[in-house]
Amino acid sequence: MSRFCIYSVVLCLFTLSGYGQKESTLFESFKKKPAGAILPDFSYAGYHHGEQAIPTVNYRVFDVTKFGAVPNDTISDKAAIEAAVQAARINGSGIIFFPKGRFRVNEDTDKPESILITSGNIVFRGSGSGPGGTELYMKNSLQPANPEQMWTTPPMFVFTTAKKDERIGEIANKAAVGTFDIKLTSTGSLEPGDWVMLRMQNNSPALIQAELGNYKPDSAWTSLVKNGVFIKVYHQVKEVSNNYVTLVEPLTYPVDPKYKWEVYKAAGSSEVGVEDIAFVGNWKEKFVHHKSWVHDSGWTMLRFARLTNSWVRNCRFTDVNVGFTTTQGANISVINCIITGNEGHEAITNTGSTNVFFGKITDEAGMWHSVGTNALSMNTVVWRVTYPPTTCFESHSSQPRNTLLDCVQGGLLDNRGGGAIQNMPNHMQNLILWNYKQTNEAVAGFDFWPANRRYWKIPNPVIVGFHGAATTFKPEQLKYSESIGQPVEPESLYEAQLKLRLKKIPDWVLKLKSGDDN
Repeated sequence: MSRFCIYSVVLCLFTLSGYGQKESTLFESFKKKPAGAILPDFSYAGYHHGEQAIPTVNYRVFDVTKFGAVPNDTISDKAAIEAAVQAARINGSGIIFFPKGRFRVNEDTDKPESILITSGNIVFRGSGSGPGGTELYMKNSLQPANPEQMWTTPPMFVFTTAKKDERIGEIANKAAVGTFDIKLTSTGSLEPGDWVMLRMQNNSPALIQAELGNYKPDSAWTSLVKNGVFIKVYHQVKEVSNNYVTLVEPLTYPVDPKYKWEVYKAAGSSEVGVEDIAFVGNWKEKFVHHKSWVHDSGWTMLRFARLTNSWVRNCRFTDVNVGFTTTQGANISVINCIITGNEGHEAITNTGSTNVFFGKITDEAGMWHSVGTNALSMNTVVWRVTYPPTTCFESHSSQPRNTLLDCVQGGLLDNRGGGAIQNMPNHMQNLILWNYKQTNEAVAGFDFWPANRRYWKIPNPVIVGFHGAATTFKPEQLKYSESIGQPVEPESLYEAQLKLRLKKIPDWVLKLKSGDDN
């Protein structure tokens, strides 16, 4: 065989192996003109807008065993943990350190209440989430606020703030997606570095129809039809000049003053971390969706509320009904986490925060709703996440927007979105599936808007590089589709958008991708 023939064979094999993937036409158009493109800009998601690695802080250490906690005995350690948290709060910062062993956080003798952390610069640090590491064990479930409302069981650990939002004024001018500058009726006490919440709720039929495209709203969707399109999105202030505010991140939703956009100075805590800990519940029953509050939320472990620039890393959630949620905050990163044990309700969810990054998460338990979004979430990146073929990403209605499923591997099912009928659709604008690898059986004409079902409605998703199973889609339902059946370049949209903005992919991303981030 000639050298030319050998070269041709090698080149052919190289191409067939997947390395000859073409660059996405959709990404090419984004590169040319990001503002106003079909693709949202997800590059600002994550801790400090993806620009900084999660730090290993060296605050003063508050070892829970110095406050009375004893690992591996049968006595509750809840009071000792709360005492360590209080000491760190008085100090102004602190590492709540857990040595190896099991620490009990909700025994029979404990009041059935959350452990509440309301200060910033607090880090819960364990000694590893694997065998022989640190385990926070929750024997008993907490009690729901209302047993008929099966989602109302409080989390065991809540990181939040005691401060209140401050209303500043309204937005005074129109502003398009991608804009950084907005004019306000008043800037009040806003300063660079502050966080603002932009809030709009309006039931204008034109606004609702713009969200749904060619679809008509169901009269049973009272949250949307009666109360209207609802946006609560969080931004950091870069500059304040006269009545103008320059934001760190571009707008993710078009602003029109006629819809009465309000601006609040957002209260919150920052630089909060949870790392190297196993959160273990006592959930042992066979899960039945909506059977009771116990099944849906009995062992809810961890919530971030009103936090910015904070993180969860290297943690395990075992035998829980709900692993982790974040709400009313911004720039949260959850990385290198795993869900194991008995199947429960929800894995890890953004339920109302902005610019959240979920990366390298593995759902081995096969939660009913795996990693995804809920409520008023905006700009969520689900990156290199894996779950079984028996489940699917969460898309839990109440108006989540701009969700990127980026290099995700798992099932694609039409019964795992979630949400009550009054809160439909499951997702609003801009659900993006980028190089999604489906691992369950293929479906011919997968339906995002079935006429005969009321609990699975997603308008106009974008699907690029979908592969794995040979599923096909209904073209008229998609906002855009490209390369169905074959991955595209760039492999990861999040990485490519970061590189486009920062001129390189940050080292923390490369290390996390390679597994060399510990």
